[in-house]
Amino acid sequence: MGKIILRVKDLEKTYGNTKVVKGVTFDVKRGEIFGILGPNGAGKTTTLEMIETMRPIDSGTAELAGIDVAKKPQKIKQIIGVQPQTAAFEEKTKLTELLAFFASTYGRKVDPLEILEQVQLTEKASSYPESLSGGQRQRFSIATALVNQPEVLFLDEPTTGLDPQSRRNLWDLIRRIRDSGVTIILTTHYMEEAQILCDRVAIMDDGKIIALDTPKKLIADLLSRGFTKEQQVEQADLEDVFIDLTGKELRE
Repeated sequence: MGKIILRVKDLEKTYGNTKVVKGVTFDVKRGEIFGILGPNGAGKTTTLEMIETMRPIDSGTAELAGIDVAKKPQKIKQIIGVQPQTAAFEEKTKLTELLAFFASTYGRKVDPLEILEQVQLTEKASSYPESLSGGQRQRFSIATALVNQPEVLFLDEPTTGLDPQSRRNLWDLIRRIRDSGVTIILTTHYMEEAQILCDRVAIMDDGKIIALDTPKKLIADLLSRGFTKEQQVEQADLEDVFIDLTGKELRE
């Protein structure tokens, strides 16, 4: 991790008479996994959609890789990848054909098999999206976000609804993408996921960021304020039992 790749300052968004994003400010470092956490309605998705150029910015600024998001949205689209929480794909179209199509929308030519290999879907190259399992569909959705070789990848609740094997496999995939040089910004409702994956997290509530730091530092700060709970020190949990008994390999 090093230089700042994303700078967000005083970002705001209003729908009707309701302000849903209220002066949000944060930076993301190049090469990190940055998480945005918060309850439903906190403003997480709206904040990301403004940065992704999917919604206009009412006030404030967002600068990605030195490019002003509001002023040059087309340039932003060339350097990001977006994996939505629920993705819809053309039915009766092979995965390889879909990847080639998505790449063409960015003016790029790609090797679909190479991208499918990245997300462990090589054996499904000739399959249709409607035949994929939940985990496979999530990985393919990420594959479509990688076709333009993005500098920053946005993931919106990437493991929602997945079984333990698929979820842990997707964690490994996210780490591999980060290790390849891509900065990752994600939202999740799974606190364990954020604690394991994220270098830093911003916690949002009521349209504002109320805390931002590494998971370890946020936990330490909580304890320093006198927080206590019943301590149960265990070397494993039920998910570890499940994985140990059923295996780590994907069941798809």
